This record gives sequence, structure tokens and C-alpha cells, in this order.
Amino acid sequence: MAYTTVNKSSDFFNTKTYTSTGNDNLAITGVGFEADFTWIKKLRVVSGSNTNEAHMLADQVRGYNKWIASSSNGAESTSTNDLKSWQSDGFTLGTDNKVNQGSTPHTYAAWNWLANGQGSSNTAGSINTTYTSVNTTSGISISKYTGTGSNATFGHGLGVKPDIVFWKRLDNSAGAVNWIVQSPLLGNQNKLVLNTTEATSTGSSFSQTDNWTNSLIDLKTYEGQNSSGGTYVAYTFASKTGYSKIGSYTGNGNNDGTFVYTGFKPALVIRKCINASSTSWSIMDNKRFGYNTVLPYVYANTEASEETTQNVNNIDLLSNGFKCRESAADSNVNGNTYIYLAFGQSLVGTNNIPNNAF
Repeated sequence: MAYTTVNKSSDFFNTKTYTSTGNDNLAITGVGFEADFTWIKKLRVVSGSNTNEAHMLADQVRGYNKWIASSSNGAESTSTNDLKSWQSDGFTLGTDNKVNQGSTPHTYAAWNWLANGQGSSNTAGSINTTYTSVNTTSGISISKYTGTGSNATFGHGLGVKPDIVFWKRLDNSAGAVNWIVQSPLLGNQNKLVLNTTEATSTGSSFSQTDNWTNSLIDLKTYEGQNSSGGTYVAYTFASKTGYSKIGSYTGNGNNDGTFVYTGFKPALVIRKCINASSTSWSIMDNKRFGYNTVLPYVYANTEASEETTQNVNNIDLLSNGFKCRESAADSNVNGNTYIYLAFGQSLVGTNNIPNNAF
């Protein structure tokens, strides 16, 4: 427990699976806290026919009834039938198929993070954020701001240099605008796109990650980050020893694949190949099947339902990291580089504690 001030990982991140009913005001409990960032994906049909649905991302900075999709370049949408409110142990849902399809029961996954409620304005940078919700213990910051179209900075509040930032333009005045993902792991002024299969690209108008600091994030003039009058949300993460890790690894193209040390047993792993195109953002967690090797996955960049195909993206979740168990393009091609985000289930040395304690 001395590795980090996060003594119980599920106080800050938790995956909740549930089955839809189609009833309005469906209460989902068991999250363990009132989340500030909730990401929901319909996984599969329990019986009957299946239809794909977009990912639904909501946060308390933007407010309930506001959602964006990781699988889309579309603007923020407002709906009273998606995530309607957060409670101390979960959230309440409407009847939209993305979160609570009622024609037949479907299963869903909701990934939940704790920040700090709606937060408050951060005035550290040249752009004052409308709200910044930050949790320095768990290394997450959610910021909303309006762009200037000129070189600028905004404050993230983490107290350490961020490891990765996900940006989405919210308004539609510029038409469809892709998600932008940047990290020092990608190299200065390099980016990925969350809603596509693109490899890393470089541009002089992208944020300079070399200029990120313990308090500020650099902005240039890219429309996905800082167009004049554009509104944006930025999800910012920093690794926390024993709880979360943002890193990279090199594939070996073998079913006895690359082992990635995180320092904890992962509860969630998100991965993307950064140097090859036509590769997806895979999401795996410890709740959907609950055992190793054949872990189901969804892709953040598509509306496709959950996949359980043998020998594709398989990993083992281990006491101190994860191990690739195949050679698929999305996760373990020999010589390719992959970026990942992992959030903890239990710390190294605590694996005799029951899973429901974390």
C-alpha cells in the first residue's frame, strides 16, 4: 500500500457491467462512488437481434444529458434519454439504445473515473477554463475551455506533467472535427486520432508536448484544440505509481507475447499501435469475463459490438502488469510500437485480497 496514496483503486476507477431493461430512470448502482467521467458502451445482445451503438462519454464538467462518442468526429449532443444523473454509488439512465435498449435485454459496460465534481475555473494559463475538475491523487483532470485561435496555454491542475491528453471539439460551427490524442510518448507535436485507425502524424499547429508543464498545457492553432471561438473538452491523465500507468511497449509477434510491467494488476487496458495505420483502439477490462487469455474487447473508434474472437488481442491480466497472448496488428506485431493506458485493480503484493475489495 505504500506505493501510492491510492490505497483502494476502486475508490477512483471502477468498471460496472449491467443489463438493460428499457425502463426510464434505470438506476445502476455498485460503482462505489459518484463518478465524474463515465464511458458507456453497449456490448452484446442477450437474446434476439443485435444492433451496434455509439460509445457514450459523459462528464460532470459538461453536465448530464451532454454526451460525445469516442467513435465519432461529431459534435457534442444533448439528450434527456442517455445518462440523466450521477448518484453517490452509480448513475441513472434514460431509454436511449446507447445506454438502455429495451426491445430485448443487452449487456453494457460503464467505465467510471472519479475527479472532483464540476470543478471550478482554472486561471493558470492564458486561457481560463470554464471548469476544471481535477483529482491529483488519481491523476485525472477534465477541462472545458473556449479556443482563441492563437498560441495559448490552459491549466490542468494535476501538479505533475501529464502523460496523455484526449481532446474533443464540442461545437459544430467548424463541422465534424476529429478527436485529438497527444502524449510525450508520441514525440513532440505528434498526434493520434481516437475515432480513427490512423497512425501517428505530425503538424506544426498541434500542441507541443515538450512545453507541457506541471501546471500548463501548450496550445497552438489546430482546429481540434484551439480554434477561435471553438469549445473543447480535454481529458488529461498522469500515471500514478501502483494505480495507473500510461506507457508504451514493442510487440514481438508471438503468442508468448510482450510482457508489460505496470506495478499493479490492471482492471482496464486501452491500447493503440502508433506507427502503423489501420489499427484500432482496443479496450479490455477485468469484469466482463473475469478470467484470462480470452478477454472480450471493444474498439473505441467504432460502434461495433463486443468481440470475443479467439487469438485476437488476447492478453493475460497479471499481478504486476499484462502479457500479450497473440500477434494481431492491434496489439502485438513484431517491431511495432503500442501506447497504452492501464488502471489498477490491485497493487503488487496485495493479490490475496478479494477482488471485491478493489
